[in-house]
Amino acid sequence: MGIAFEVVTANVLELDAISSPNLTPVDLAMENARRKAEAVAILRPGRWVLGADTVVALGKHIFGKPTSMEEAGAFLRALSGRKHEVITACLLIEPEGAKHELHDVTEVTFRNLPPEIIDRYLAAVHVLDKAGAYALQEHGDWIIERVAGSRTNVIGLPTELLERIFRRRGLL
Repeated sequence: MGIAFEVVTANVLELDAISSPNLTPVDLAMENARRKAEAVAILRPGRWVLGADTVVALGKHIFGKPTSMEEAGAFLRALSGRKHEVITACLLIEPEGAKHELHDVTEVTFRNLPPEIIDRYLAAVHVLDKAGAYALQEHGDWIIERVAGSRTNVIGLPTELLERIFRRRGLL
């Protein structure tokens, strides 16, 4: 979009499905995005701040970032041959403090993944910082059969939604 930006890591405790079992996938992602954005807004007053969080949902089961390679393999086995949703929630805070909540949902269908493809994928891609233990942009063709909706959402930031807000605010 041609907007200069600075990446600031928010030092916040992210919620997960275990700590927050009553939250929907959208609500969980939004709460984490809110925590990140509000923490960074304190560090960068008077600036535009964007916090984002992505989760993967298979029915009511929410997959966040795996805590180990074993868990990452379990995530991929659970998603193998199945359709699931990728939800990215964002909180955009304007310099004056106005807040915009937005989220996008994309449907992703995995190929049937034999064990050797899962092992190959886990050896090739750093998955411990990725919701659902995969990345569309990193050898996604090995594991993904179909994407219905925003590909940028699956990568982790629904740029189409952000572009609309930026255009309405005259930033683009």
